[in-house]
Amino acid sequence: MDLKVLGSSSKGNCYILENDTEALIIECGVNIKDIKKALDFSFNKVSGCILTHEHKDHSFSLIDLLKAGVDVYASKGTFKALGYKQHHRIKHIAANTLFQVGSFKVLPFAIQHDCVEPLGFIINHPETGNILFITDSYYVSNKFRNINNIIIEANFSEGIIQKRVEDGKLPEFLQDRIFTSHMSIETTLKTLEANDLSQVNNIVLIHLSDGNSNADQFKSAVESQTGKRVHVADAGLVIENFNKKPF
Repeated sequence: MDLKVLGSSSKGNCYILENDTEALIIECGVNIKDIKKALDFSFNKVSGCILTHEHKDHSFSLIDLLKAGVDVYASKGTFKALGYKQHHRIKHIAANTLFQVGSFKVLPFAIQHDCVEPLGFIINHPETGNILFITDSYYVSNKFRNINNIIIEANFSEGIIQKRVEDGKLPEFLQDRIFTSHMSIETTLKTLEANDLSQVNNIVLIHLSDGNSNADQFKSAVESQTGKRVHVADAGLVIENFNKKPF
């Protein structure tokens, strides 16, 4: 299984897990043209798309996916916020209720964000094992077991934010909004520390802020703490062998 990053920022977020026969889209916040290109202009092997919440940088191409015949899975609150009541491709999901998309088993869980009913996911596939996916959440209370790969937000550094506010480069109200809607690298490290990483092969840091993060520092900090293979998600990144076992 490979992991493709089509976008991982406030400009748009989209990730594709795929092998030769099937694919799962996670978030659809980029242009549908980019999604089509990443799939070699065919949706035939796409099992579905799972969506964490309604914000446009995560849901921009929702209507295009529905028109293309792709089932989209999200909470009732997310679809309501987006203005979608009924469509035969819309699939309502709920926290702590397991569902299946092709060969992918997905267990949603509640997260904390400034939207209606956001979710994180544990995604299981025979090739990848259990993948933990968390984005746009300032705090996660759950602890997770038997995780093989992690895709987790590291949006900002508290120190960088505070320095920018002191220098007058960032309004204080925006600082408050960021602190209560996104995950800092400090919280990311605490979240990783609180969980058993003994079976983890890859940690992917996603949704880094353009002005409030430092990719090299974040990667180094996570590598130092965990001893794992760490990637920083940028558009165009492809991680091969995103599997339960390294090879």
